[in-house]
Amino acid sequence: MASTIFTQIPFQSKSSNKFLNTHFVPSFKLPVSLSFKPRTALPKSLRVRAGLIEPDGGKLVDLHVPEIERELKKREAASLPRVKLTEIDVQWVHVLSEGWASPLTGFMRESELLQTLHFNSLRLDDGSFVNMSVPIVLAIDDSQKESVAESNSVALVDSDDELIAVLTDIEIYKHPKEERIARTWGTTAPGLPYVEETIKNSGNWLIGGDLEVIEPIKYNDGLDRFRLSPMDLRREFERRNADAVFAFQLRNPVHNGHALLMTDTRRRLLEMGYKNPILLLHPLGGYTKADDVPLSWRMKQHEKVLEDGVLDPETTVVSIFPSPMHYAGPTEVQWHAKARINAGANFYIVGRDPAGMGHPVEKRDLYDADHGKKVLSMAPGLERLNILPFRVAAYDKTQGKMAFFDPSRAQDFLFISGTKMRTLAKNKENPPAGFMCPGGWQVLVEYYDSLTPSEDGRIPEPVPA
Repeated sequence: MASTIFTQIPFQSKSSNKFLNTHFVPSFKLPVSLSFKPRTALPKSLRVRAGLIEPDGGKLVDLHVPEIERELKKREAASLPRVKLTEIDVQWVHVLSEGWASPLTGFMRESELLQTLHFNSLRLDDGSFVNMSVPIVLAIDDSQKESVAESNSVALVDSDDELIAVLTDIEIYKHPKEERIARTWGTTAPGLPYVEETIKNSGNWLIGGDLEVIEPIKYNDGLDRFRLSPMDLRREFERRNADAVFAFQLRNPVHNGHALLMTDTRRRLLEMGYKNPILLLHPLGGYTKADDVPLSWRMKQHEKVLEDGVLDPETTVVSIFPSPMHYAGPTEVQWHAKARINAGANFYIVGRDPAGMGHPVEKRDLYDADHGKKVLSMAPGLERLNILPFRVAAYDKTQGKMAFFDPSRAQDFLFISGTKMRTLAKNKENPPAGFMCPGGWQVLVEYYDSLTPSEDGRIPEPVPA
């Protein structure tokens, strides 16, 4: 099975208008509701150039301690104050260490946090900007702050007190929880999953600094072979001679509507003149909320999609994106896109309500379904990334398969929601033929069957796939 990503070609689609600078790919039709227009006409044929798109800041960050220096670093860390990391903190160490957040070199100091919260970008030494829309910070409590005292460095350890990293040239500052929540999610309503899990009961201080990660982060869950770093992915794209890489992020099982979008995207890129566009199928592998399908089951389902020929393994790289999920809509989708630039992707597929969720209190979506794609088209620091808006796919009853929605015959189409899909799987019922490959559907049925209540009525924890 394929296990990497795809991307490339540093084509920049520049557009302008008196007020907006958007960067949608011109050859892709936009929904009528998107009223902003490109400033300048782009050539009908694009010049395809060899070489992957450069990472933000021009250099991919690698924060791992060289193997020859690890034992010395461990001995030095033994005398340092210790800060214990949560599971999600370790995931952020993973993200930072491999360069997904390049050019960031560690947990944010106050100036970096303020730029992220207020500008969704970071200013570099040369005056240029890179996108950075979500805070990557480390919280500590009063007692931890006191224990650090005047030390310039701290040792970061996991729940088993194993050394993970050393944080150097540290800065401790107040944790502006309310401001962080309001500016990241656009609301302080109770019930936001990431807030409840990570921020609500966290310490009142943040500690930033430069990371020195002792060894590459491993999870030993049978999926580490899929956790390719940005450098790994770039090497794989080069090995496959990719002249374009289009990234598709997901945290749900793949159905044939998704596959239609991905295969149609490749067809369009070929029509634009690219010779070997590669798909990066890039499921999110960090923290997700409790009702999402666990990563191990999603990866098993994705494997079936390739085995059944729904996607072509020769032109698809499957890899796990290690970031935790915020469910912060248009703010977070910028992070998802920026990280893929660092992995070499120069096209990013965006759909309805990316990184969104239902409002935690009211019966409505938390974000406008179109704002994610609109924000991506204008976001500072993402000008080099070409945005590919989704076309709406639904089940065409006349053809017995997923197809692009045709409003002139709306009565022929069936929209199968995530809720409907989950209900069918839980009841061991089959969806309409052509909605999902049989092998992939069977994985879903097995997952929901594993959650069947026991005799005492308790719902078991999801078992690994």
